[in-house]
Amino acid sequence: MNTKILENLGKSLKNYRLACDLTQEQLAEKVGIHPTYVGKLEAGKNNPSVKMLFKISRAMKIKLSDIFDFDK
Repeated sequence: MNTKILENLGKSLKNYRLACDLTQEQLAEKVGIHPTYVGKLEAGKNNPSVKMLFKISRAMKIKLSDIFDFDK
């Protein structure tokens, strides 16, 4: 798999999380996942499911498609 996609996805998730003024721990709590998983996602180390990305986007009150807009 192209790791660049996961790295871009991770950067996007981190940027939105910070824009929402959330820590990794706070986001993890909202989604119901472990904070280390959030860290791995943001580092581009994990390949999340669409279902997980949907949960994360809802927790941050953004559209799922926003996460994939890597040009922002």
